[in-house]
Amino acid sequence: MLVTLDDQTLSILAVVAIALAVLAVLVAAVGGIRSARLRRSLTVLDDAGDGRTFLEAVSRQGEQVAVLRSEVAALAVDTRSLRTDLSAAIRHVAVVRYDAFGDMGGRFSFSVALLDDAGDGLVLTSISGRTESRSYARGVIGGRGDVELSPEEQQAVDHAYKGVTRG
Repeated sequence: MLVTLDDQTLSILAVVAIALAVLAVLVAAVGGIRSARLRRSLTVLDDAGDGRTFLEAVSRQGEQVAVLRSEVAALAVDTRSLRTDLSAAIRHVAVVRYDAFGDMGGRFSFSVALLDDAGDGLVLTSISGRTESRSYARGVIGGRGDVELSPEEQQAVDHAYKGVTRG
């Protein structure tokens, strides 16, 4: 069966075909513009100015995060080591000044307690008189003297040890 079309029908079909072609071109142009915008929004520029895709940038960030995690783990190990080292360092100090002899003024005598985090260390004492001065050093273990301490020496240890137990 052969259908013959008259000139008017052919003209209408030609106009419809042209309209469809124009519509197809417009849809393709809009699609191209949207695609270009999407491509631009997914392109990440680095400091050097060279363009990379979004996926490349995300991959690079993932690698950098992995490196940072390993560095943080190494820092955690170093921090634990430093804390151990610092616990044995002299970090708690107290000074008590006093008059060892009632006839002298000016509180020239003193006791200094030097302790680590465990309350271990020493007490240095200098007793000053009119004509002479004497110095003593006594050990401290756990906040107590290894020999009996004078009241001023014990006061210095107590003040320094409060810094240990306060944290």
